[in-house]
Amino acid sequence: MIEALKQSLAKDGVVSFSIRARPNASRTKVTAVMEDGSVKIDVKAPAEKGKANAALRKFLAAEFGVSVSQVEVVAGGSGRRKVVRITRS
Repeated sequence: MIEALKQSLAKDGVVSFSIRARPNASRTKVTAVMEDGSVKIDVKAPAEKGKANAALRKFLAAEFGVSVSQVEVVAGGSGRRKVVRITRS
């Protein structure tokens, strides 16, 4: 699933997808692709004052080879279910 998203980003220059985040994990990593197509990601940072979102953006930027400013949480900023958009410039 992640590889397909990376290919879509390379082809189209932008990709959006749903995430189910789990803060306070032992480390940040992709753990599963859910039945609904959302990507489950464990996030090491706590869900307080935007720390988990910042860690998630940093992780996704590294995974997709873009800068952190190119990763945007477009929905669900304060919840576990999020929609992110990654752009390639």
